[in-house]
Amino acid sequence: MKPYQQVPILECGEAIVAIPAEFSRVSPHPYEKLGAPYGDRSPFYLRQGVVDRLLIAQQTLQKNHPNWRIQIFDAYRPVAVQQFMVDYTFLEVAQTQNLTPKNLTDEQRQDLLQQVYQFWAIPNLDPAMPPPHSTGAAIDVTLINELGDEIDMGSPIDEISERSFPNHFAEGSDFDQRRQILNQVMTTAGFKRHWNEWWHFSYGDQIWVWLMRQENLDQPFVAKYGRV
Repeated sequence: MKPYQQVPILECGEAIVAIPAEFSRVSPHPYEKLGAPYGDRSPFYLRQGVVDRLLIAQQTLQKNHPNWRIQIFDAYRPVAVQQFMVDYTFLEVAQTQNLTPKNLTDEQRQDLLQQVYQFWAIPNLDPAMPPPHSTGAAIDVTLINELGDEIDMGSPIDEISERSFPNHFAEGSDFDQRRQILNQVMTTAGFKRHWNEWWHFSYGDQIWVWLMRQENLDQPFVAKYGRV
């Protein structure tokens, strides 16, 4: 169990809705392209309250960078998709280390899982411990310029390396400044950023509550978004 999973959930029942078309989306969707089992669900959905804050973040960004926009990499993710991507990433990490999954020792398997779970939430079916993206409250985003090209943030989304840590690059460097711009507009809108992923932000889920309480113990103790 990760620390944030101890945060209780009191589901508010808020609707999960489509992300407005004004936001750029990575297309084709990276996980659908791999064959992730979304069924009749769409990855470009979020809770209404999260969408409202995303719109605020976009407005804030364009005050100082009128030609930049937020691009959606991924949002809603059913638990089945979470499991698919964890399995896919596990195999990918094993291959990069020249390991054959069927021949792994228990120690090697646990080491690989630890690397994967540093960035991917456990695909837990327990309603008390949902993966953040399965709540409709978490989103993976980056920035694009006026030509629709991605702003270079120093590492691609989902990279399993220390380069993905938000503060990996030297303070004041180009990559650090760009990450800070993204973080500033998102946090101004009420989001909190994941401690290991420069691209992952959430509002109202267990991670959001846990991070808020690290700053101020008077913050709400209960998450309002559970699995949908």
